[in-house]
Order: sequence, then C-alpha cells, then structure tokens
Amino acid sequence: MNLSTIRRPRRATEKPKRVGRGMGSGMGKTSTRGHKGQRSRSGSRMMRGFEGGQMPLHRRIPKRGFTNIFRQEYAIVNLERLAELGESTFTPESLAKAGVVSASARVKILGDGDLKKALTVQAHKFSKSAQEKIVKAGGKDEVIGEVAVAPEKNETIKKAEKKAKSQEPKAKS
Repeated sequence: MNLSTIRRPRRATEKPKRVGRGMGSGMGKTSTRGHKGQRSRSGSRMMRGFEGGQMPLHRRIPKRGFTNIFRQEYAIVNLERLAELGESTFTPESLAKAGVVSASARVKILGDGDLKKALTVQAHKFSKSAQEKIVKAGGKDEVIGEVAVAPEKNETIKKAEKKAKSQEPKAKS
C-alpha cells in the first residue's frame, strides 16, 4: 500500500455552509463569527500556530534530527508484479519500458507474492525474502549499480589531508 493508492471514502466532502442568508437559517446577521474581535473581521487570519502571544508549541518543543542529503529513494516492485508481467528477465530499463517504474528510478525488489518460474532480476536492491524466493524458484538476483555513499565526502577528506601535508613545517637539515 502506498499513499498514491489510497482512495477517499464516498461523500468525504461536505457541502459548504451558506452564511448570512437570514435569521431563520441560524447563520444570519453575524454569519457565525460572533460579535467584534480579531476573528470576526474580514481578512483576519492569525499565522499558523499562533497562541495569542503565548510561546507556541512548535517553538517550545526542541529541534530533532536532520535531513540526509545523500538519501536515495527506491521505487519498490513486488515479486507478484514481476510474475504478472510474464517475462523471464527483468532490468530497471525493462521495468521502465513496461511502465512499472520511472526511467530514472533506482529499483528495490520486495518479496510480496509467489514465484512459479525462474526469473533473472537485476535491481539496485533486494529484500532478503525476495532474494530467497527468486533463488528458490531457480532464478538469479543480480545487484547492480551500487554507488559508494557520498563520493564527494571522500574527495573533501583527501583535499583536506593534502592541504594539511603542504602546510606542515619542513625539517631543517
């Protein structure tokens, strides 16, 4: 299940309430806004999280964590989907051509579903259950294109070491 596969329930949206249409409606005169005050005025919208001057909750809670700029997203494909396609060899290119993943996506194979025939699957990552099921069915799982994490970091470290060496005082002879 993905966020993209969730459907909203029937009649999930309510009709908007019509205000200012007479006292008999129960929403006439002040149009459910009450009398005076900041919230009754037109164009009045306090910023999100505003608590009337009190330190807002999102500022009282400490910061946590960080965003990893080297994070790699994978398009997930289950064995069940591979079995449906009916081919015997799968690569990221063939999956993109079949419309299963986008052309630029890194592919991870998960073990949901059963395999009846041997498949040769090339992907960037496999789950343990997927590997076991592919091998058990007599197929092959090939990991491709594993790139070392953050190669830029290695270059930065090398440059720093080189700079440190060049700045060392030379021994007098």
